[in-house]
Amino acid sequence: MAKNREKIKNVFLMKTQSVPFISSLSIAFLFLLAGSVSQGQNSMNVELLSNWKDLSLPASTTWNNTYNEVWGYAADGREYGIIGSTNGTHIIDITNPTLPEEVVFIEGASTGPQVIHRHFDNYGHYLYMVCDEGAATLQIADLSFLPDSAPIVYDSAELFSRAHNCFIDTATAHLYVVGNSSWCSVYSLENPESPELLIDCRYDLPFWSSIGYLHDIFVRNDTAYCNAENRGLFVVDFSDISNPTMIGSLPVYPQQGYNHSGSLMAEAPFYAMADETHGMAIKIVDVSDMQNLVVTDTIRSGVNQFSIPHNLLYHDGMLYISYYFDGMYVFDCSNPANPVLAGFYDTSVEPHADNDFKGNWGVYPYLPSGIVLASDMQTGLWVLDPSQAIGTGIINNGTLSDTKELSVFPNPVISSAIVDKSYSGNSFAVMDVTGRIHANGIVPSDGKLLETSSMIPGLYIVQIERKGHIFSCKFLKM
Repeated sequence: MAKNREKIKNVFLMKTQSVPFISSLSIAFLFLLAGSVSQGQNSMNVELLSNWKDLSLPASTTWNNTYNEVWGYAADGREYGIIGSTNGTHIIDITNPTLPEEVVFIEGASTGPQVIHRHFDNYGHYLYMVCDEGAATLQIADLSFLPDSAPIVYDSAELFSRAHNCFIDTATAHLYVVGNSSWCSVYSLENPESPELLIDCRYDLPFWSSIGYLHDIFVRNDTAYCNAENRGLFVVDFSDISNPTMIGSLPVYPQQGYNHSGSLMAEAPFYAMADETHGMAIKIVDVSDMQNLVVTDTIRSGVNQFSIPHNLLYHDGMLYISYYFDGMYVFDCSNPANPVLAGFYDTSVEPHADNDFKGNWGVYPYLPSGIVLASDMQTGLWVLDPSQAIGTGIINNGTLSDTKELSVFPNPVISSAIVDKSYSGNSFAVMDVTGRIHANGIVPSDGKLLETSSMIPGLYIVQIERKGHIFSCKFLKM
């Protein structure tokens, strides 16, 4: 890693020496950028702390994935990463994030190369585990004994066997299980060790036939956002569990594919949803009016035509996304209708390919320390530091009174990339999504950063350092 860091810095110095108007301030700034891409993996504003994997575990026979979902848990001043594998559930102590240590392994009811999917959620100190292959069960573990043990308190297929996902609405103590034979079912967790069925949507709700099988679900205060494959997005009110009602739907929308998963922002009425289809963008949906759901923006990693989003979660005004092949991405949602790329870390070296699903599976951003966890199907648990992306590292909405919001115009760019003249005299860098620097120096008086006619079409990122802050935006080269 150190040799790689030095190599990148040497290449970087060669680049800066060829650029006129360079200053010591911009060199220091660009060293910061070079450091963010020097982990042996492509990255921007996200640092690697550690990577845990178990080489003895088998890979699945379907997608060659050893690992699947990721979750997190914190208690008694300690933090844990939880990752699923073909054999079960691994609980990793990451209190020292640079030295991850597996402290508990919970064997699944279904194990081995047949297993592709596991999913987790927790209610207090209880961890709920489901699996979508083989003779699976619902498993519940008590995490209050960590780091010494996590005893199983429930392991049964009485309520259901296989399930694709589960989601716990902690405000109402309801467990939602989807992707099973009932398409969606709701359970009470009044007794967390013994869930009780409240409703089986497929058989108890006549209107559910228009929704069908659910791949995933996000619920807040019993309002459920249902990701229903190619049929789109449906919103159902479960507050009256004896009489749930559909209150919104979005059956047709731009860049539509296989509606896989979504997340609701806490700070504003916006729902982000990922279509698990090669080349499709993530949709940002204004859900302030359930009778008029509106897509306000589409965002993507921009790495490859076969890039494909998988799972995503909002947290503290940021949107964290796992992309097969591309890694973990962070978007700043200061303007929630139009998120801006803030950083990324690529956990995968798998080549992009059509009809293939490998690389980053999931992301978990809710640990008290601010550490972000990512799971990669082939390479295991990644412990990441996103502080440069979410803290003072990037400001996208021009918080300095004498600085306008950073944007490149025209956008898309054909021949020249230009920024507002108010940024003149400050250090800048232009890089592609792999972190490769294409231009750097001082913003000239006319704001023209570079001629782009010789650049390969694709997504690029501009960063400008001004008064100790870093401003960022993206542009598309046509």
